[in-house]
Amino acid sequence: MSKLKLVTLNWLLLAFAMFSGDVIAAEPAQVVVRFGTDVVPILTKLGCNGGGCHGKATGQNGFKLSLFGFEPEVDYDALVTDARGRRLNHSAPDRSLLLLKATSRMPHGGGRRLDESSDDYRILRDWIVQGATAPREDDPKLVRIELLPREQILATNSIQPLRVTAFFSDGTSREVTRQAVYQSNEPSIAAVEADGLVKTGSQHGLVSIMARFGEQIATFHAAVPFASDPTKMAAAQSQLGQLEPKLGAASFDRHLLRQWRRLGVVPSAPADDATFLRRATIDICGSLPTSDEVAEYLADTRLDKRSRLIDRLLERPEYASYFALKWADILQNRGAGYSTSKQRAGTTLFAAWIRDSLAANKPYNQFVSELVTASGSQNENPPAIWYRTVRKSPEYVESVAQAFLGVRVQCAQCHHHPTERWSQSDYFGLAAVFSRVGRKGGFADAEVPTDEIIFLKERGDVLHPRTGEILKPRPLGGTEFSLGLHDDPRNSLARWMTSADNPFFARTMANRMWAHFLGRGIVHPIDDARSTNPPSNPELLDALAQDFIASGFDVKHLIRVITSSYAYGLESAPHPGNAGDTQTFARFYPRRVTAEVLLDGLSQVLDVPTNFPGVPVGIRAIELPDENVAAHFLDVFGRPSRMSACECERVDSPALTQALELVNSAEIQRKLTEKTGYAQRLADSDKSHADLASEVFQRVLARRPRPDELQAAIDFLASEPDRAEACRSLLWSLLATNEFLFNH
Repeated sequence: MSKLKLVTLNWLLLAFAMFSGDVIAAEPAQVVVRFGTDVVPILTKLGCNGGGCHGKATGQNGFKLSLFGFEPEVDYDALVTDARGRRLNHSAPDRSLLLLKATSRMPHGGGRRLDESSDDYRILRDWIVQGATAPREDDPKLVRIELLPREQILATNSIQPLRVTAFFSDGTSREVTRQAVYQSNEPSIAAVEADGLVKTGSQHGLVSIMARFGEQIATFHAAVPFASDPTKMAAAQSQLGQLEPKLGAASFDRHLLRQWRRLGVVPSAPADDATFLRRATIDICGSLPTSDEVAEYLADTRLDKRSRLIDRLLERPEYASYFALKWADILQNRGAGYSTSKQRAGTTLFAAWIRDSLAANKPYNQFVSELVTASGSQNENPPAIWYRTVRKSPEYVESVAQAFLGVRVQCAQCHHHPTERWSQSDYFGLAAVFSRVGRKGGFADAEVPTDEIIFLKERGDVLHPRTGEILKPRPLGGTEFSLGLHDDPRNSLARWMTSADNPFFARTMANRMWAHFLGRGIVHPIDDARSTNPPSNPELLDALAQDFIASGFDVKHLIRVITSSYAYGLESAPHPGNAGDTQTFARFYPRRVTAEVLLDGLSQVLDVPTNFPGVPVGIRAIELPDENVAAHFLDVFGRPSRMSACECERVDSPALTQALELVNSAEIQRKLTEKTGYAQRLADSDKSHADLASEVFQRVLARRPRPDELQAAIDFLASEPDRAEACRSLLWSLLATNEFLFNH
């Protein structure tokens, strides 16, 4: 065949193929695999870019990826360019190191992560076949993900599949259930498998499952009712129906009731008067009620006696002292690490300013604004002492975020937060608010100068650690502040934080106070609010926050609301209808009293004050100016070191060392054997064994003894030849009980 005829035939065949699609079917177009939205999520799913593997700061065996894939450009270079491109084999994709190691066909420290027959393997291989294309500006961007179902009521020992759909900027969407990463916030209630299958266990309560694909997160909420079958649920609803008329019109209690109905959980009975008196006195004043106060309160027959009690407690000086101790922990009024003789004046000033602010019921928004914007001499303007401990960018950002906004952003200093929206730009944008804080004067005191003057510098730049961009001051999750040349960015931050529409400020304080009084936050932990750690009762938290704002940020009003709630007045003892509940406040959650309250309680009962070195005689533990006042007892029982704004530094869990301290404490022995103390006066009295035992019970436990307890005490006192030793033993035996050590 001639060359001309051959060319003509080829053109005819080409034309036939082009215009006769119904005769010769074209091959289906190959799906384009994109690095950012297809490859990176697989690396995240497989754990390749996790903190324990190639995502850690130093990488692993010379191969480093960005943590959780939040910097795809960096990851692309690591895979394709680094190590002379040896990780990919374009001519034989299946021989690529990326695939050989992931499938354990070549030794891999991380073990087998992929099966050759899996969709994930196919996607990675197709990306290599298509030329390992780099991420481009015009690539479709991941806009959001949808997780279905959004919420569900699940039975115990049941299964619920989840489905995740990704939506992109070009209008397309696809299912990514098997490529998403999942995490349960309560694995004991419901665990989640790698393919999105939720499995409940035998426990009841509320659980949230996070699904993450790329930078997008969605959450599934589930409730596992306490009433496990229709009959039990009907019985629970009947009991709750009888409770409803008793709640009155308080919206806060109605939100609690709705949660109890949803879970079929029946609350415990109301606490008796003696229990409530002790509980409220400890929680509001950090003190025990005296015997006279117990007798007077139990004799009071007025229907509003509890609200009257709360009002009285809030006006006592102990209220301001106790909550000043709490805020001194949060604000890190730290004395350790410095020359005590020079530093003590500053911590005393700061502690006094906090206490005076609380005593005057200074509005919370004003309290925080004065603190954050403090300038001038630390001697003349005590809130400026906060800047003595909080000195560097990370300390500014993390202290403000945890203390006042209720979020933990530490992760965002180095990388995008793995379970929240916070990026490095958010972190360092907030740091820029404090970049012009200047210091002058003062004198060297160990590693930190004191008595400084805080002022606004002419300029101060904060650079994005990855891009080198100068970041302007901005609030967390917000846009840049509009600032003039001489404007202090801290004033803009204070206005943003304390505005009525701020999504964090009032909610954080309401949650913090609820946790203080109820033993657990509605968001728990209290300073870790995020979409993947939602409030257990969002309607209740919203109502508390809105009421707090409407009150003018009145802290005493907030305390009255919380301590007047139905939940706060419940017994701590569980019953079959709420056993195991730790989320819905269907009973009062008992907790060990704090170290300072416990030591003061021992001093009050035994009428022997604690002598603290370096401070005036007679000062109580809750009134100490800082944590550096030597007191072994306080350290054993969990006094915090005040190194961060997290209340989690204070340890209230029991420990063996605490039991040993109660047995061997020289301080307790001194108080028990003091000649002018209560134990000796009791022994020297002519009271009968019955009267003596009744008095001791009411003094130590704030209640009268039950008949069996009274008889046991009488028998013990009668059996002991040494009356003084018998009195000391009876007192110590009650002081060492959980009933004394715990607020319940």
